[in-house]
Amino acid sequence: MVFVLNALSLLYMLVYVASGFLAARFIFPKDRLVKQIMFGMALGLMMLLWLPVLAAFIMGFNVAAQLVALGICAAVGVLCLIFGKERAKTGSFDVKKERALLFTCVPLILMGAVLMGNHYITDASNGSLHVGQCTYGDLCMHLGFITSISVQDTFPPMYSILPDTALGYPFLCDSVSSTFYTLGSTLRFATILPALYAYITVVLGVYLFFEDWFKRDSIAVLATWLFFVGGGFGFAYFFDNSKTLASLTTPEAWEKWLDETMNINITMNHAEPLDMGSMLMNGWYKTPTNFVDYGLRWVNSIADMLIPQRATLFGWSLLFPALQMLRRAAIDGERRLFITLGVIAGAMPLVHTHSFFALGLISVFLIAYKFIAQFKIKDELTRKTSRINLGYFFAFGVIAVVLAAPQLIGFTFRQSSEGGFLKLHFNWCNESDSWLWFYIKNMGFIFLLMLPAFLATKKENRVFYGGGLLIWALCEFVVFQPNTYDNNKLLFVWFALTCGIVAEFIMNAWSRLAADGNDKANNGKKNGKKPIGNRLAYGVVFAVLIGSMLLSGVMTLAREYVSGDHFDVKSFKYKESGYEVVSSELKNLTAWINDNIEPDATFLTATNHNNAIAMLTGRNIVCGAPTFLHFHGVNYYERYNDVKRMYEQPGECFRELAEKYGVDYVLFGSWEQNGYSVDYEFFRALTPVWSEGGTTLYKVG
Repeated sequence: MVFVLNALSLLYMLVYVASGFLAARFIFPKDRLVKQIMFGMALGLMMLLWLPVLAAFIMGFNVAAQLVALGICAAVGVLCLIFGKERAKTGSFDVKKERALLFTCVPLILMGAVLMGNHYITDASNGSLHVGQCTYGDLCMHLGFITSISVQDTFPPMYSILPDTALGYPFLCDSVSSTFYTLGSTLRFATILPALYAYITVVLGVYLFFEDWFKRDSIAVLATWLFFVGGGFGFAYFFDNSKTLASLTTPEAWEKWLDETMNINITMNHAEPLDMGSMLMNGWYKTPTNFVDYGLRWVNSIADMLIPQRATLFGWSLLFPALQMLRRAAIDGERRLFITLGVIAGAMPLVHTHSFFALGLISVFLIAYKFIAQFKIKDELTRKTSRINLGYFFAFGVIAVVLAAPQLIGFTFRQSSEGGFLKLHFNWCNESDSWLWFYIKNMGFIFLLMLPAFLATKKENRVFYGGGLLIWALCEFVVFQPNTYDNNKLLFVWFALTCGIVAEFIMNAWSRLAADGNDKANNGKKNGKKPIGNRLAYGVVFAVLIGSMLLSGVMTLAREYVSGDHFDVKSFKYKESGYEVVSSELKNLTAWINDNIEPDATFLTATNHNNAIAMLTGRNIVCGAPTFLHFHGVNYYERYNDVKRMYEQPGECFRELAEKYGVDYVLFGSWEQNGYSVDYEFFRALTPVWSEGGTTLYKVG
């Protein structure tokens, strides 16, 4: 039965994919097939994110709303098929012509799929649930949103970890999984299915954005790899002494080092390794791209942004197709794309507010530039064309603002105004280095080559890149959320544009050097043989440069893979090396709750971030983790303190506070017993309804 329901969920999603593709054929009739597929996936995902939610505002988040949304989506596809039949021309997929795309996108997609597979709540042999390093934190929050939106059937949704508080977080990244959970799929499948869809769209969107921008496969390939895997000089900290370097001079030494570093503990209390090499594979966030003690904060796009941060994942799935449309409309003059762009931009705020803001900043920069530039145009016909283009630009802005305004006013601004999101702060999250050295060591050659790449590229590329510089400048002086570090959700858009111009600079330099090497070889023929010294030297320099730009990212991704349960290639054995996020006892308890307790029940539990009740049942708890609530800007302090009082001083306040917060059940597990000085005598008077090992659930009343 589980397989059937998962299969039905997949079919449900494929209807959106098909309708999106038919819409893309209608909107982009002259684009080649692979671009139509990418735009179709983005449009289909936009409908999958929004149509069930729009229906839920009227009907509640239930199966009926999902089916109504499916019907609307199918109707859109049929209409696009009918009206686009004459204009749409879909070519075939030519493997030879798309080799560069396949070489780049297939391995990147496989990386993401593997990490999702071993990072999103895997079943361990002891009955517990495991995750990987990067999903030990945020995934717990997202699972709570996914289950509560589905189980409680309340819309718009409320915080299950802070009841009676409206959810101002951009929740569409989780409600999209709630759709499949509501349709009967397992929580793991509901979590992975749309995430993998979005991830594939991101990878294709990034590659085709670079390809469209620079019109060269080689630049698109390098820029895409730099964006997803590129990093700085953090790898140097893991080879930081002569002893380490000297010990890795033979294959046997490398094999021994790998054996030592792959020996991973699966608890949160990892013993500190003896050296930096073993720390890489054992340490908790001690990687070449994320090691706070050494000021390494420029994280990896896949391991730290896309896999754990669902809002970023789904936001980028719309952002990069939108950036391609923006560039084509504003720079190449494809004015017809402004309308579609306005709709996609307007759909972004409740998916990922940072992506909406980044697109807006780049758009504002471009429209300001275009507005000023028109006064320098002397030819009247050209000036008239420029004014028409500006008119379309403004139309795009109006559509985006009209669609986005209800989301921003009804959700985002309400929560951000209460949480004091906006503040001045210089130098982002750099706390250990000078401003310049911080960026050099964190971004490496990508940062060092940024200025020459900017000066070397053509004017229209500098204009488009200018919007990215605006984002960078703002993020260096303004913080847009309580967590200063979260400015990277904007900074990575600037990073993407930087990867583009740097890749262009490198590939142009390589072309000139290769041509120079060939010319010298042809002029220096002797006895019918060509000297290859120059070409070999250039090749070595090129390989070292690219290798140094990718090494930190490769090391980080390797660490992330082995941080979850995984198949070890060397031993040909499956290793349960992941982090235990829910114990077997709590997993059994949540299954019992799902079968026996009403969806609107409220539980008194500890405020640990990996709260099994919130994650796996969708029921309300009195107060959740401060690590989530604080950075969402909501006031949780009274509830947080009252949880402690109810456990430790129940004789004085439990009855009063239990009535105040509507507490129906009280949990006693390891988190509660270890986190509070519990007055056990008081709670023994309550009725136990479930018990296993050291975990007991009591009913109030």
